[in-house]
Amino acid sequence: MLEADVEQETAEKIVKEIRKEIVGKKIEKRLDINQFVKQEIKKILAEIMKTNEINFLKETGKKKPFIVLLLGPNGAGKTTSIAKLCHLLQKHKKSVILSASDTFRAASIEQLEKHSKALGTRMVKHNYGADPTAVAFDAVEAAKANNIDVVLIDSAGRQDTNKNLLNELKKMERVIKPDLKIFVAEAFAGNALIEQATQFNQAVGLDGFILTKIDTDAKGGTAISLLYKLKKPILFVGTGQKYEDLIEFHSSFIIDRIV
Repeated sequence: MLEADVEQETAEKIVKEIRKEIVGKKIEKRLDINQFVKQEIKKILAEIMKTNEINFLKETGKKKPFIVLLLGPNGAGKTTSIAKLCHLLQKHKKSVILSASDTFRAASIEQLEKHSKALGTRMVKHNYGADPTAVAFDAVEAAKANNIDVVLIDSAGRQDTNKNLLNELKKMERVIKPDLKIFVAEAFAGNALIEQATQFNQAVGLDGFILTKIDTDAKGGTAISLLYKLKKPILFVGTGQKYEDLIEFHSSFIIDRIV
């Protein structure tokens, strides 16, 4: 479990459950013991990974405009994930407006603008250094005025220790009242991801996760720890750089990689 990037406390819980379920169990002679043990481990992992599920596309149809805030640490892939979500929504005939509310990182607005042009969707922006909440507010108002289905809000990458930026997020959450707050993180971030996600969840209350760069992660055990520790669903995983490289998350996707 540890070699697969599962956090230690979670790994210990898994081992305890495996021991409880398997030790002393009688196995029919016709069964392959290795296969039996693998199946038992898979069942235990599936149980540990259970959370309330969120159907992203169904949720976005519940109100108009539906507001989605993406947040998370630096370099995790929020802006690319926004572009992928926009592409997914467009494939399902939903109109989208993007909010360039990362007014902190150099070239962040240009990066999102490049995606908005490639996807043929409108983007609302202010100058660098502007109030991110004001940008998001204008995007929501533009969506209301133009009957847009979904607002996707980018935000500055921030570490959990940056209190000023976390306070900025709290303000945005209070003023904009996003319908979904999705934490975007790298699939191979390991224990650091659990600590970061916990801080963000305490600050604004997360609804779910997108794990990026799963194609570079050998196992993906971080997903097990995340689901076990925070009890929030993983909505999608990023599997590459193309807009299509975003797949709906199922626990079997990770379990089959580990076992």
